[in-house]
Amino acid sequence: MMCGEPRAEDVGRTLTLAGWAARRRDHGGLVFVDLRDRTGVTQLVINPERSPQAAELAGEIRNEFVLQARGELVARSPETVNPRMETGEVELAVDTLQIVSRSTPLPFQLDEENVDETLRLRYRWLDLRRSKLQRNLQLRARMVGIIRRHMEGAGFLDIQTPLLYKSTPEGARDFVVPSRLHKGTFFALPQSPQLLKQLLMIAGFDRYYQIAICFRDEDLRADRVQEITQLDVEMAFPDRELLFRLMEEMFAEIWRECLGVEIETPWPRMTFAEADRRFGSDKPDTRFALELEDATEATRASAFGVFAQAEAVRFLRVPRTFSRTELGALEEIAKERGAKGLAYLIRDESEELRSPIAKFLSEDELTALGPAPGETLLFAADTWEGTSRVLGHLRLHLGRELGLFDDDAFTFLWVTDFPMFGWDEEEGRWGAIHHPFTRPTDEWRDRFDEDPGHALAYAYDIIVNGNELGGGSFRIHEPDIQARVFDLLALSPEQQRSQFGFLLDALAMGAPPHGGIALGIDRMTMVLAGEPNLRDVIAFPKNQAGLDPMSGAPSPITQQQLDELGLEVVAEEGSS
Repeated sequence: MMCGEPRAEDVGRTLTLAGWAARRRDHGGLVFVDLRDRTGVTQLVINPERSPQAAELAGEIRNEFVLQARGELVARSPETVNPRMETGEVELAVDTLQIVSRSTPLPFQLDEENVDETLRLRYRWLDLRRSKLQRNLQLRARMVGIIRRHMEGAGFLDIQTPLLYKSTPEGARDFVVPSRLHKGTFFALPQSPQLLKQLLMIAGFDRYYQIAICFRDEDLRADRVQEITQLDVEMAFPDRELLFRLMEEMFAEIWRECLGVEIETPWPRMTFAEADRRFGSDKPDTRFALELEDATEATRASAFGVFAQAEAVRFLRVPRTFSRTELGALEEIAKERGAKGLAYLIRDESEELRSPIAKFLSEDELTALGPAPGETLLFAADTWEGTSRVLGHLRLHLGRELGLFDDDAFTFLWVTDFPMFGWDEEEGRWGAIHHPFTRPTDEWRDRFDEDPGHALAYAYDIIVNGNELGGGSFRIHEPDIQARVFDLLALSPEQQRSQFGFLLDALAMGAPPHGGIALGIDRMTMVLAGEPNLRDVIAFPKNQAGLDPMSGAPSPITQQQLDELGLEVVAEEGSS
């Protein structure tokens, strides 16, 4: 039996329990030890009258010693029942005790607060014994089990794709692996199995899924890591309604079994344009209703030049007033997203209007904007994209700070009809928003390259509480359309053949329509567990610098290994 399993109905049974000593207490002869494993904790009672041998050993026990105890499970007296423990009605009266393994002095205690993260990562095996991380990883395992059952029940095949693959431009930098047998050439670790799953569709495996490991050499954030796990899904002759329903049912099952929460289905749907207009984001948090409003036309002829000259003027109508200090803090948050300042209008409860810009606004403008008593209007004047960036971020901040949403609520939605291309100012060319294999919508199929700035893709994302948990699209299955996309992306015919020749050849040999979706397992667990950081739902993560303090990776390799690979390491300038 595991340490978290004994219950009142097991009283009288002789049990053997093994685990780690979480806590030891000496009560003048009687010694109590909380014995812990991944299922929970049971209290051991070591009485010298019952077992002198166990009592003698008990004095040596320290936190994190590994113990094995055998004895009779007994009921606790009513006054000692611990309702905070699932095993709090019982305890093990120890007859025999063994110290299986001892522990050196600990670098930190498991229940210690404010331990430096680098220290926790350095001793990750110890940190993983904490109840929170034990819970998170068990939650993750349960979720993945549900996913596998759900996908296989829907007729999808689990097919593994290679980790050593070809470097292709997919948005992030590749991690590359040198080849010893073919010096001067490199494999790339896959950013996703995108092309491979398309080839599986062309090969006739009409329903594929995989729990895939993917690698992206990019800067880390709280919700982004370099080594990710994703549920990868693809189907031939795709039916978007079927795919959406499959995902909705899977999420409902996960939330029901893991959290006991019922999710309403079907989920609402919102186009990218609507999400951007209403929330300033392509992943809107719809738990609260604070939406962006457009004042562009109302201020087009304004005497306030900042408004009159801006491409777009938009604002948030906040249901409270702010002090100057609070407004200054909000302005700094806006500046973090590129704003030059933060204009405002405040009408206090006495209906007095407070604002340095009010004198520049006409009565018609003030009437059109119309802050009610107790309201503050916060403005951004910039390009449309700039106002979305500033006000979308400010909206989320205000939602948190003003308590506008329930932390325990979950709101799911689909965001659809994304732009197909975006202009890259640095490179002076168009780039694919999703990836270059995404299908244009039917209305743009024959003319996406005539007006790429407005072309829409057959792409969709799953959003919950402002988190993008996954995204997908229908793919291009016609070689001529795929070549036109490559042409628009400024890939020469030679580059198309060298990088994607095998895909173009496959598309020309009987490719069915196909499409799918990929969901981030790490991010799904983060939302499910209510954790703000991905590193708390991954067993062995890297730190913010992409380093592993535990193993020291990445680390140098020997000169012999370099010679075998035909590589030479060039020292950075300034290094010794």
